[in-house]
Amino acid sequence: MQTPISEPAAMTAHVPISKDDVVIRARGAGFETVRFTAPGAVPKAGDRLMTFIAWGRHGDMDWMEDTAERRRDPRSLWGDARTVIVLGLNYGPDSNPMEALSQTSNGVISVYARGKDYHDLVKKKLKQVAGWLHRETGADVKVFVDTAPVMEKPLAEASGAGWQGKHTNLVSREFGSWLFLGSIFTTLEFAPDEAGEDHCGACRACLDICPTDAFPAPYQLDARRCISYLTIEHKGHIAPEFREAMGNRIFGCDDCLAVCPWNKFARASREARFAARAETDNPPLEELLTLDDASFRARFAGTPVKRTGRDRFVRNVLIAAGNSGDAALVSSVIQLLDDASPLVRAMAVWAASRLLDAGEFRRLRARHEAGESDADVRHEWRTGQS
Repeated sequence: MQTPISEPAAMTAHVPISKDDVVIRARGAGFETVRFTAPGAVPKAGDRLMTFIAWGRHGDMDWMEDTAERRRDPRSLWGDARTVIVLGLNYGPDSNPMEALSQTSNGVISVYARGKDYHDLVKKKLKQVAGWLHRETGADVKVFVDTAPVMEKPLAEASGAGWQGKHTNLVSREFGSWLFLGSIFTTLEFAPDEAGEDHCGACRACLDICPTDAFPAPYQLDARRCISYLTIEHKGHIAPEFREAMGNRIFGCDDCLAVCPWNKFARASREARFAARAETDNPPLEELLTLDDASFRARFAGTPVKRTGRDRFVRNVLIAAGNSGDAALVSSVIQLLDDASPLVRAMAVWAASRLLDAGEFRRLRARHEAGESDADVRHEWRTGQS
């Protein structure tokens, strides 16, 4: 979905303003990275996008295919733009997020989703800078966050904000893997900054750490195998081949980001609203298994977690429960065998098959399988502990 915010067109001539003026204003709004590039600076990115889609690596993300023509070239989005101002906001965690993977009775939520929804915060800051730019110069401006069809990472690389690493994410020499990106398109023309240089070298840490082998080759991602995609974007049942590899990751995955050696230069975010909240800071699975729709919405209001919906989220929690080895979760899992959502019921069967011994599971199946009408849930019963 495109979410541009455009100031009204001005009839006055553009007033000269320097890049330094923009940098000072943007840093005052809280942005740590401020760089400049041209809308036509990413000519190869569109071809890479179309290949990614042609190979089906976008999975359920139909919106990528629907917006591909606008996304492939920033000039298609707004032909009058002469400059793209790339702005970055550090959201670095205060500890290594991979440490929580060993706490198997707790769910791990990706760092970016533990605080306030960054879309709202970044957009507000972008509008502050863009509004000032329009008032000072009379130039037209539009602001974009990553819900719009903008090639944020290629533009960020072209601006010198960092480079797209072998995991396809942006890497910054100053902030490692932890930058939220936004952009201001404007009719003002600024000299572009020097593009970022790839500093990955021979390192393969991000590729080798991936639990599901989601990288067919360096600089290529197959989203259909990515835990972030599976736990957030994927609407259906998660294939058995990925469930054990998910561990206790219940919303997103930070492994390829967290393992990057460039994080040695990263530092914790100064923005308090990005800090983990009690509701999202590796919460106990036992609490999450009891969530109905209303309590899910209340718990995750204002965070990115809310967008995935209760049923998909509990699906993920049940997979984590099945991987936990924690027998104390069995009663909560069994309660979900009668859930209204087939997505939830099927994963409750899978989790029960992992937490119960063979005899207990057979007795449970005898009580439940006969009355089940959903084919996918019946399949889980038949394959449980097979």
